[in-house]
Amino acid sequence: MAKKNSAGVSTLINLAVWLTGVIVSLSVGFAMTDGTLSLPRWLGGMVVAEVAGWVVIILTLLSVVLAIVEKMR
Repeated sequence: MAKKNSAGVSTLINLAVWLTGVIVSLSVGFAMTDGTLSLPRWLGGMVVAEVAGWVVIILTLLSVVLAIVEKMR
């Protein structure tokens, strides 16, 4: 019985960590596309930051969809 309860807590912790990662990734991605976060000029500045932000947003949303599809299987 303790093993089953421990697995439930572990699943809840994993969900919390995963959700935190998604929220942080989306926050950073949107901040980069909005111009709040930028890169130094020698790294490409705002243009590279905006492209990188969109890559982060798209990949994060794709991973959320894939994780939901995987759980439904």
